[in-house]
Parts: sequence; C-alpha cells; structure tokens
Amino acid sequence: MGRMSRRAFAVAALSGLAAAGDAAAVPRGAPAGEMRGMWLATVLHRDWPSHPGAAASAQRAELCAHLDTAVRRRLNTVFFQVRPSADALWPSPYEPWSQYLTGTQGADPGWDPLGTAVEEAHGRGLELHAWFNPYRIALHADPARLVASHPARTHPDWAVAHGGKLYYNPGVPQVRAFVQEAVLDAVRRYPVDGVHFDDYFYPYPVAGQSFDDDAAYAAHGGGFSSRAAWRRNNIDLLVRETAARIRQVRPTARFGISPFGVWRNATTDPRGSDTRAGVQTYDDLYADTRAWVRSGWLDYICPQLYWNIGFAAADYAKLVSWWAGVTRGTAVQLYVGEALYKAGDPQQPAAWQDPAELSRHLTLAQRYPQVRGHVFFAAREVGADPVGAMARVVADHYRQPAAPPR
Repeated sequence: MGRMSRRAFAVAALSGLAAAGDAAAVPRGAPAGEMRGMWLATVLHRDWPSHPGAAASAQRAELCAHLDTAVRRRLNTVFFQVRPSADALWPSPYEPWSQYLTGTQGADPGWDPLGTAVEEAHGRGLELHAWFNPYRIALHADPARLVASHPARTHPDWAVAHGGKLYYNPGVPQVRAFVQEAVLDAVRRYPVDGVHFDDYFYPYPVAGQSFDDDAAYAAHGGGFSSRAAWRRNNIDLLVRETAARIRQVRPTARFGISPFGVWRNATTDPRGSDTRAGVQTYDDLYADTRAWVRSGWLDYICPQLYWNIGFAAADYAKLVSWWAGVTRGTAVQLYVGEALYKAGDPQQPAAWQDPAELSRHLTLAQRYPQVRGHVFFAAREVGADPVGAMARVVADHYRQPAAPPR
C-alpha cells in the first residue's frame, strides 16, 4: 500500500476518492465517523513486544504486523501503550527507556518505537493514540530495582508502595506537574492523533491495606471536607490540566480516558448505574469520571464495559444505556471498551463461549446515537481470534472500512 498522509487519507475517505487497492481506503457510501479501535498493550509483554531483547528489526516487524492486523480487521485506530510503568517507548528526557524493550530498564533499544508506530500507522491510514499510565511506577515495591536515575529514586517522597507495587503519589503537586511534562514530551515530538489514559488513578483497593498518603494530605489537604474529596480533586486537576495543555501543544490531538465501567452503583448514588459492582471509580479510585464528561474536559470517554449482556452485577446493556445518558447533550464522544479477551475463555460466564456475544454488543449499542464506536482489548486477540468472535464482529458490522469520528 502506498503511503498517504493522515490528512490526505481522511479527505479521500470522506469523499469516497481513496486510492483503489488501498487496504484501508473508505469507498463512497461507507459509514463515516465510527471509532474502530484496538488497544496495543506493552506492559508485561501483553501484546508487544512478544519478548525483550529481540533485534530492533524483529520488534519493528512485529509491531507492523499488529498494524497490518488492524487494517485487515477494518479497524481505524490503535491505542499504543507508550508509558506502561513510569518509563518510555521513545527517547524521553524525563523517564528511562522501558524494560519491556530490552529487558533492562534504561537501556537504549536502538530505535524509536513510538515514532515508528506513528509513521507506520499513518502510512496505513490508521490513527495512533499514545496511551499513558499516569501513576504506576513498577509492578514490584522495591525502589532499588529501578534504574539509578529514575525520578522515583531521585525523589523518593514522590513514591508510595501499595499492594506489592510502586506508585507515584497523586497528592504531591510536583508529581502532577511531572506526569504532565512526561506525557507532553511525546505530544510535542510526534504527530499523535490522541492522548489516552487508562483506568488506573489511585490504585485499585487491596484488602487490608490503605494507600499511605498521610504526609501529602497533611501538607496539601487543608480546606477539603475529607481525604476522599481531596483525592478526587487531585485526579480532577490532573485531567483538567492535561486536557488544557494538550490543546495548547497539539490542538489536533484528542484527549480521552478509558475508565473502569462503573462510576457509582445506584444503591450508592441515585445518579449511578443499575449495577452491583464491587468497585466504583468515584469511591475507590477517586476518579469522578461522570464529572469529567459533564464538565467537557475530555474529547472522548471509553468506559471498559467488560461484561456480557445480562450479567447480573454489571449488565452490559444497562451500562451502555447509562453512559449514553451521561454523554447526552455534551460534546464528549462515547466509545465502548469491549472485552474481546474474554471470548472463548472457559473461566468466563457461559455467554462468552458464544462467538456472537461481542457482535450482539455492537448491535445493541446501535440503539444509542451517543455511542460513536468500540475499542477492543486487545491486539493479541484481534489477531489470533481463537473462537472467531472478532471475525463475527467484522462480518456483521465492519464489512466496509470507516474513518474515525471527526
């Protein structure tokens, strides 16, 4: 396929004049403005790279193969995890090279994965959203295992050990400023189409443990009615400030978040969803996802609705309806995060053994004009598709390519 700039591709796609033979071309009459995305996760080698230390040429070929799969499945957007654990998949002046590239944190892999991903995605007519985890430092709790120059070692007061992992403390103002700078470095360097945060803000609850932010709360929590209110404000500030700075640095890049799918249960708050989820983002992660939408801070929200239709504690159908109501009347686009990884998993409920379950999700979501598309977790399953669930989605809903939402 000949290379085509993202702008030229979009113009051609929307006018029906994309070059014949272009695998990602959008013919006249094809649906326009539909998110068809996949997450490409790098933490723990979830999707890519398959193992550390491979030659740059091999890692690049593997990355391009994932992009080719996205085109083959008639997707249009890849959410590429470029900061999985306070590290970087580009030459960042703020944080070390990711260990997932070479096996050694801080070791130069000899190439630029993010720069390559942007170029190769755009060459295929795909959008590339850079995906950042804001606060996770490591999947262990020992700062001494970090490279000596790591900010969490040079600023030990920024880090909190919790649940066997290390996190930046969202309650330290210098941390909030640093996270933004680390993210914006990539946004300045590369023509990314979007900036994407996942669902991790304050860490998920761990039984019998509390997140130790006593010192930060004593220093910065004055004037708040409770520690919970202070924590939510810390996350609100990160979201609002990051959004404003992205719009200054790269106005064409969209900013979105993929939170855990339940804001609050209706039994906790009448504004909440008809669910009985054990985790509520407002109360447990201190992420007021509903307020971010209603305040217009985001360009899109992509809740992870990783449950089947009819699931008692968190019914996909009820949650799609609830999120449609949250976004109704706002300029925030709603995409639905889909649990492709559950399809065919024998440990999942019976509904997931049916290859048609995900296709039914897309059919149901069509009832709501607020739903502008879907994002699938994750790239490995988009390619391997062990029970044919992704092939069924493509056959039922993606018979023609489509441009991303404008």
